[in-house]
Amino acid sequence: MAGTQRQGRFTFFWKEESPFSQFNRVTFVVEGVRYICAEQFMMAGKARIFGDSEIQAEIMLAKTPRAQKALGRKVRGFDVATWERERERIVYAGNHAKFTQNASYLEALLASRGTELVEASPMDRIWGVGLKMEDPRIQDPSQWRGLNLLGKVLTRLREDLLAAGVTAPSPDAP
Repeated sequence: MAGTQRQGRFTFFWKEESPFSQFNRVTFVVEGVRYICAEQFMMAGKARIFGDSEIQAEIMLAKTPRAQKALGRKVRGFDVATWERERERIVYAGNHAKFTQNASYLEALLASRGTELVEASPMDRIWGVGLKMEDPRIQDPSQWRGLNLLGKVLTRLREDLLAAGVTAPSPDAP
């Protein structure tokens, strides 16, 4: 799977090609609204919780995850404490829709069973671990330079789906 590598007890991912990436383009619908990627859902959710409907509308019109992320940084009324309290809930909800509405994505998520999902982004110390896949320190969580929030959310989502009895659809399913 592009942008994804299973190594022992971890499934590392990074880059847009990975189905686990927020930037990976796959459509899903939440409450009648169509999203083109989980990043768009996250940034629109960020704008919504801070009441910035203008930026939210721009995020929904933006064509790329990078543009959506850049707009998310412009949300007016942003408060760190509120965002830290709400961000994982928003990312969980978006990824729940993304994975449960797209069979091949659900299959990839469930196939990671038995591992901890880890965003191997050398630049992101909040959603990722601040290390690239090739860095030997990535094998030791005590060496991680980031929080791995995205990996934790995806691991929790997978475990919740498995606990609910969700299985990957059979190849013959419509």
